[in-house]
Amino acid sequence: MTSQVSSPTEQADEAVVGEQRKPAGTKDVRRLDRVIIRFAGDSGDGMQLTGDRFTSETASFGNDLSTLPNFPAEIRAPAGTLPGVSSFQLHFADHDILTPGDAPNVLVAMNPAALKANIADVPRGAEIIVNTDEFTKRAMAKVGYVTNPLEDGSLDGYSVHPVPLTTLTVEALKEFDLSRKEAERSKNMFALGLLSWMYHRPTEGTEKFLKTKFAKKPEIAAANIAAYHAGWNFGETTEDFAVSYEVAPAAQAFPTGTYRNISGNLALSYGLIAASRQADLPLYLGSYPITPASDILHELSRHKNFGVRTFQAEDEIAGIGAALGAAFGGSLAVTTTSGPGVALKSETIGLAVSLELPLLVIDIQRGGPSTGLPTKTEQADLLQAMYGRNGEAPVPVVAPKTPADCFDAAVEAARIALTYRTPVLLLSDGYLANGSEPWRIPDIEELPDLRVQFAQGPNHTLDDGTEVFWPYKRDPQTLARPWAVPGTPGLEHRIGGIEKQDGSGNISYDPANHDFMVRTRQAKIDGIDVPDLDVDDPDGAGTLVLGWGSTYGPITAAVRRLRTAGESIAQAHLRHLNPFPRNLGAVLGRYEKVVIPEMNLGQLATLVRAKYLVDARSYNQVNGMPFKAEQLATVLKEAIDG
Repeated sequence: MTSQVSSPTEQADEAVVGEQRKPAGTKDVRRLDRVIIRFAGDSGDGMQLTGDRFTSETASFGNDLSTLPNFPAEIRAPAGTLPGVSSFQLHFADHDILTPGDAPNVLVAMNPAALKANIADVPRGAEIIVNTDEFTKRAMAKVGYVTNPLEDGSLDGYSVHPVPLTTLTVEALKEFDLSRKEAERSKNMFALGLLSWMYHRPTEGTEKFLKTKFAKKPEIAAANIAAYHAGWNFGETTEDFAVSYEVAPAAQAFPTGTYRNISGNLALSYGLIAASRQADLPLYLGSYPITPASDILHELSRHKNFGVRTFQAEDEIAGIGAALGAAFGGSLAVTTTSGPGVALKSETIGLAVSLELPLLVIDIQRGGPSTGLPTKTEQADLLQAMYGRNGEAPVPVVAPKTPADCFDAAVEAARIALTYRTPVLLLSDGYLANGSEPWRIPDIEELPDLRVQFAQGPNHTLDDGTEVFWPYKRDPQTLARPWAVPGTPGLEHRIGGIEKQDGSGNISYDPANHDFMVRTRQAKIDGIDVPDLDVDDPDGAGTLVLGWGSTYGPITAAVRRLRTAGESIAQAHLRHLNPFPRNLGAVLGRYEKVVIPEMNLGQLATLVRAKYLVDARSYNQVNGMPFKAEQLATVLKEAIDG
């Protein structure tokens, strides 16, 4: 999609209803500026697919959007139980938005468990579409309903639409040679068709998707398309849905360009490929599958035509070991994982620090400790990224702020790794990885030139005049050592984890040399060129809210709310966490109060307080879910007034 310049401010989460008008038919159409929809059902009901398809059609229509998939860790959780509920929330609007929304305006509940697990998030007056076929006594008892919530008055404050989704789907597919069980599987497409009618979503993309997905099973493709059309037609003809809604394209929300919907992990994958092309180096991924990072391995394995090699190792340690070997061999090397995998990779990250080779370690954070919450989000690996290795082993740390920003963060991490010959830790998280938003596809000319010069010959002259290659003779500006590809004549050098002698790279146990090498490696990281921190402070506020990573959307939405209400507050967001921007201390010193919201117990706040002696206030959440804008707005208002 292509759109024009402008960026309206994010408003409250409630959908604003505009004028009604009558189309050519008999039903009213209401204009809204935003809508938040949540699809919920069993993990086998296809809620993620349904949400993905609605999102894709919404992106093609031109709305700004933000999504929040939420699913169980189990591959197939027990059907009809609360732990087995899977949901997908989509916030779309005719203007610039930043979060998936605090509370849904519409809940589609495929069974009693989905209703019970989500009803607490649904505000009074919201619409609830319920699959009545699933509200049997047994199904309701399984989740603790003593009486039928559709009949006992407990939902009187909502606009409830009881729809026998399963029955209608089976009836619509009776002409197909399918068993009842097979036909019932298409009820998510019926629901998608109904919601697509309600919000005037395009249909061509979903029909094409289904034909492609089931190309080898045309009967299944035709059945799903028929169920999709049946849902659309049901909305058009039933008396229960008297109104449909329009949310206009976000024509002024974006700079002019070509956009596509993209998730964080997909953007990260594309960023890695772009970095390898800009560096003119083959891309090598050594990885072990782990939630929520596995999608990067899956995506990169599809792009051999770009010189990408992927290796699915037998464990985390083998994955990073192979990647470090590829770095030694002259590739742009990457390993992907989550928090538990970073712990296992820590020794090899330390080896990469000692060898001073470029290596990207991508950590898609999730709830911990140990196995923790594999499908829930958290940003509690910051201190592990900073200090989770033996000895003094400093590593640069970079964090994207939105799903689309994962592309730029990957390119930036590659720039640092290649320029300074160091492993780099990139900290994304499950919220960014699985969430999606519009992304402007950049022109090639906008990307940085990442080409490197490999060592080609001797670089040092001994006292006797002999020319030799010293693997640890450094660039005076970056302190990076030369990168010598194995097999280059005359550049043989010793490699390993034991301390090296400065310059020559020989094994050294000399105390003075070790002190020098430790300080030099630290100085190299401290000297990395990172941009100054930008501060958004239009009114000269006394309170600054400082964030990092995926808290950007909720923080910015909260700041917009406060400013709309007449409050004065400043905002800054860190991409570079090691080293910090050089002006961070000066920025912090300008404000009476500094508030740091984090999805951990205060890790950035700990670093800031220790380094800058600033009495930063920490606001923390570790429930596996992202912050809500209203929640942060309340906290920040209290900080301003306190």
